[in-house]
Amino acid sequence: MIRVGLTPDLLNGTGTPSFGSAPLALLDGCSNIAWEYLHATITEIDAEMAARYDALYVNAPRVTAACVARGDRRLKLVARHGVGYDTVEVSAMTAAGVIFNNTSKAVRRPVATMAITFVLALAQRSMAKHVLARTGGWDRRADFMRQGLSGKTLGVVGAGGTGLETLRLAKAFDMRLAAAGPRIEEHTLAPLGAALLPLDELLAVSDFVVLACRLDVSTHHLINARRLALMKSTAYLVNVARGAVIDEAVLAEALTAGTIAGAALDVFEQEPVAPGNPLVAMDNVITTPHSLCWTDECFDAIARAGLGWAASLLSRGALYPNLS
Repeated sequence: MIRVGLTPDLLNGTGTPSFGSAPLALLDGCSNIAWEYLHATITEIDAEMAARYDALYVNAPRVTAACVARGDRRLKLVARHGVGYDTVEVSAMTAAGVIFNNTSKAVRRPVATMAITFVLALAQRSMAKHVLARTGGWDRRADFMRQGLSGKTLGVVGAGGTGLETLRLAKAFDMRLAAAGPRIEEHTLAPLGAALLPLDELLAVSDFVVLACRLDVSTHHLINARRLALMKSTAYLVNVARGAVIDEAVLAEALTAGTIAGAALDVFEQEPVAPGNPLVAMDNVITTPHSLCWTDECFDAIARAGLGWAASLLSRGALYPNLS
């Protein structure tokens, strides 16, 4: 029997799957697979887990070289509930012969929708107006007038699947569109009418900058003090990528000094966010706990993609030729 473990952070507060029960049928339909939730609250997959399970379906816990170092390892497959490789030491998995996958396609529309939600909320000063309505500030509404999106420039940093989807959605608002990134090809932007620009130029001309790039050595603190200084004082920064793409300390300084007008952040360098992080208390910053895109539609699609991929490989004996 092939054993599959699911990390417990996939459960909600009632102890039921956050993605619903339907995707689990993909595992239940395989007679050679037995699955269960890991019992303890964990932040990292350890060698004991790798020795107990043939496959793991993980959300937030890190998957490091330490978990595949022992000789009694059973682990052959890791599927991640979400996008990004920053929590998985891919080189160590490859060296150990462990197959890894994430669900990048399933999150493209939900994360792009999140990016546009942030852009709209910033443009309309939704949070400030929410406070006005609750604190008797109706007579001050005219002080919170903002400009519309038509003709404004949206710059996306990292126009992969999610970045391109963000540009597609933004096109409906008659915005000028631009993208920056080392792996972007102009022919993918042409149907959207988006310009391919060097990063520094994109930052200088954009009214809204959306970070949708992956986190790696080249993008760690990509947005630093020098690059924030390139942005318009009226511009907004949106991060739907990973927290460490921004140097948070200098971002807080820039927001305080008025270097840029505001920001919207779903991700942070430290998660959960430290109580003393100044960004969560600023009036010109919208913050959400790495979950704004979480909907039943999003999580169902992620789970079906991740669990379906794992079940397909495991059930047909692709990792265990002697079972086929």
